[in-house]
Amino acid sequence: MGVQDGILGTGDAQAGEGVSRKRTWLKRRERWLVVLGVALHAVYMLSIFDIYFKTPIVHGMDRVAPRFSAPAKRLVLLVADGLRADKFYEPDSEGHFRAPFLRSIIKERGRWGVSHARPPTESRPGHVAIIAGFYEDPSAVTKGWKANPVEFDSVFNRSKHTYAFGSPDIVPIFCGALPHSTWNSYPHEFEDFATDASFLDEWSFDQFQNLLDRSFTDEDLREALQQDNLVVFLHLLGCDSNGHAHRPFSSIYLNNVKVVDHIAKRVFDLVEGYYKDNRTAYVFTADHGMSDKGSHGDGHPSNTDTPLVVWGAGVKYPKSASVSDHSDHGRFVDEHMHDTPTPTAWGLSGIERVDVNQADIAPLMSTLIGLPCPMNSVGNLPLGYIDMNEAEEVEAVLSNTKQILNQFLRKSHIKQSNTLFFKPFKPLEHYMSVVDQIEELISIGDYKAALKRSEDLRSLALEGLHYFQTYDWLMLMAVITSGYIGWMLYLVLHVLQSYTSLPGVLFRKERAVQQKKGTRKILVCGSAAMGLVSMILFWEQSPPLYHAYIAMTIFLWTRIIGEHQFLKALWRYLRGEKLNYVLKLLATLAVSVMIAEFLVNSFTERKLYTWCFLFAGVTAFCYLFYLTPWRSQIPAFVCLACWFLSGFTLMPAEIPDNNPLVISSGVMITVIGVAARWLDKHAEGSKYWSSICSRDMKKSKFSVLFLLQVLLVGLSSMMVSLSTSHRMQNQELHILHQFLNWLIAGSSMILPLFSENTLLSRLTSIFLGFAPPFLLLSIGYEAVFYGALSLALMAWLLFENTLLYLSKTEKNTVSNMSMVENAVLETDDRYLRLSDVRIPLIFMVLFNVAFFGTGNFASIASFEISSVYRFITVFSPFLMAALLIFKLFIPFLLVICTFSAIAKLIRVPRSGCYFLVILFSDVMTIHFFFLVRNTGSWMEIGNSISHFGIVSAQVVFVLLLFALTDIYTKDIRTRSDRPSSRKVR
Repeated sequence: MGVQDGILGTGDAQAGEGVSRKRTWLKRRERWLVVLGVALHAVYMLSIFDIYFKTPIVHGMDRVAPRFSAPAKRLVLLVADGLRADKFYEPDSEGHFRAPFLRSIIKERGRWGVSHARPPTESRPGHVAIIAGFYEDPSAVTKGWKANPVEFDSVFNRSKHTYAFGSPDIVPIFCGALPHSTWNSYPHEFEDFATDASFLDEWSFDQFQNLLDRSFTDEDLREALQQDNLVVFLHLLGCDSNGHAHRPFSSIYLNNVKVVDHIAKRVFDLVEGYYKDNRTAYVFTADHGMSDKGSHGDGHPSNTDTPLVVWGAGVKYPKSASVSDHSDHGRFVDEHMHDTPTPTAWGLSGIERVDVNQADIAPLMSTLIGLPCPMNSVGNLPLGYIDMNEAEEVEAVLSNTKQILNQFLRKSHIKQSNTLFFKPFKPLEHYMSVVDQIEELISIGDYKAALKRSEDLRSLALEGLHYFQTYDWLMLMAVITSGYIGWMLYLVLHVLQSYTSLPGVLFRKERAVQQKKGTRKILVCGSAAMGLVSMILFWEQSPPLYHAYIAMTIFLWTRIIGEHQFLKALWRYLRGEKLNYVLKLLATLAVSVMIAEFLVNSFTERKLYTWCFLFAGVTAFCYLFYLTPWRSQIPAFVCLACWFLSGFTLMPAEIPDNNPLVISSGVMITVIGVAARWLDKHAEGSKYWSSICSRDMKKSKFSVLFLLQVLLVGLSSMMVSLSTSHRMQNQELHILHQFLNWLIAGSSMILPLFSENTLLSRLTSIFLGFAPPFLLLSIGYEAVFYGALSLALMAWLLFENTLLYLSKTEKNTVSNMSMVENAVLETDDRYLRLSDVRIPLIFMVLFNVAFFGTGNFASIASFEISSVYRFITVFSPFLMAALLIFKLFIPFLLVICTFSAIAKLIRVPRSGCYFLVILFSDVMTIHFFFLVRNTGSWMEIGNSISHFGIVSAQVVFVLLLFALTDIYTKDIRTRSDRPSSRKVR
């Protein structure tokens, strides 16, 4: 090989007496690198929970007692779960409004607006924001989003007594461990999506009405109900259940809005008639909205915009809308446009609208009944709702500010006490002077200035909370990113030193001793640095994983610096090369990174693969057509195979049932198998096909084996039809059909082990061997995908074989090269070259197509469980999941078998290609590391975690699949194994 193919393989490899010793050392180092890679990715994968998913909740703050008189003695909170703002405010098709009572409140005696929820727009986070004043705790991911993992304060906690009635999924969160509460919830069985769920709202109202009725005969209950600081909470689930079951445009959902309004009227009449003191405040809102599809969770306005109506004691009366209405654009948490006018259809354009963040409702309720704000609240008190004089308004805002400031001070104290080099939040270094200034302004009656200073201080305190919530982010992200980069550089060094001829080119023997001495010094310095950092982390009481992150990173960079002699020599070598070669190297790096970034984007946009394979087909056709001097159908075949595969990523991830298509796919698979067999049989004598085709087709046992495999594919197609039709007619799986399906699937996967060991014969046998179980697990177009992927893999094989044949022809006409160059790694392996980078890159593209060709592997829910019904129908989650996962693995197995066969064909070290695959995967891993989200819907958060986890796990996943497929590919033989063919470019 000449200089033109560059850095990964030049000619002067020197074989010495220690070749066997070098192989042993190489195997040991490969095992060590795999163990290191698994440990590193496992540790770094956990880092996202220390960075993105730490709880913002702190304890140990003092409550801030309000210094104003309570406007109301009690509060009634009505939460209509799943009620959209537009469906609440807009009229129906006949022009009648669905909530006449609450509209009369808006126009005559209360304030209104839109409460903006922050994703995830789910019931628990929404109620926590309303009642406790903070948004979803990111650490809830550790509880599977089912519960708040950390205890928190709430309006209910601060009340004298709380009465709550509603859903068993919501009420116990706040009242289950609250001693001063009386609550009840209906059984889970009541939540039946097949019925009109508005009766659940009536149940909650009936419970409250019964409570008041009992008080006339229960003196203790009556006395408790007369207390100040009382809270009544009615959770109305009907809109949510009906929205899920019937969609928010259905008559059942829209009628439920009327039911909720009627309940609000009856609650108001009941309470006012019971107390007769006009000292009750009322808050009506919703925890989230509902999308047109009957779901919620994301940040769409239909999910984040919820109604808010407040009236009663301490609440301002309606006010005419001014030009400055909606002037606070940009401060809302749902990140939508909020300076647009109120929709004309709502009929409320003339009345001032006061929008709030959902967490602002908690300090609003606390202020109305004179309670301290919940200690974990981050809500801003909305003064547009509260009817107070200037002095009381300032005191209320100052109380809200001090409560948020206390959280900031607590977080600052915790971080300062455990940090050696503490960096305070500079804007609040002199917070006490600001508080003193506010107190002084209040004392002299300058309430306007005091209010402005209080609001500014509150904003700074919220910024400070975010500052300490993300205090370690920069350090941790820098350490993890440095670790990944160090790992990738270490892999590059390993590949260059172990699978290329560069070490022989760059070094002489006498430098080895000097390099070892320098390496020892560097290792000592690295160990000292690791010990020093560990001592600092120990003193700061950092989590144990912090030690692991930094130790791993220091270790990797110590190893890299230990190779400084090699790096210096490599730099001198590059400087001595021609500009043309350097440009070629940079272009290869650029293309590699572009492909890795393409794969990153493909995780969220499957359709990119369509354009990828359309482009690849045209490019491969032009390239092969230009290179091949003889007439050949190979360029056309490669192009058509790529185009055929390109269509599948345009199809829906939810695979529709189509049994005739599955059966037809069996015919297609048989045709592909027969065509490959015919090619294998009739290619004898052709130099081009000699590397991959059989040289002895006279062995009858192999012909019988092939016919048996074709028969099993046909039987599996027949069983698809028989099993499905019988199950559909009799609602059960026939025991004989079940036995035959298991027998066909199991036996077919064993047969490839006995097939001929020439390359095309073995790959054809593997293709036919895994076809029956895949067909039996298929329900639709994914069965066709199996054949299309196999054709694309065949196209890749023919592409590589063409390049190999052309390289032999070219080199035979130029000169003979040293055989030592090609055989020092293993018996049949040559050194890697720069052009070999295409092998792991093509592998990664095809491997990811196997991920996303028929769905989204990141979520097992994307695949139909009906796929397993030909093997089992009785619910067995573990067996069903195992069958589904096995089905998903079959395309991966085909890709890796082809990859292994190509490695044998062109005699590149498979281990070297594996490490290059991991190298390029980690380019994707770093990108996904920065794409992890801790806000948004649970699905968005979960997908960001799963994408990062999937790519991180490839170091193990690919290795395990390599080990598994090695059973089928280890004894493959090619004509390029012969010594005469060891002349390569």
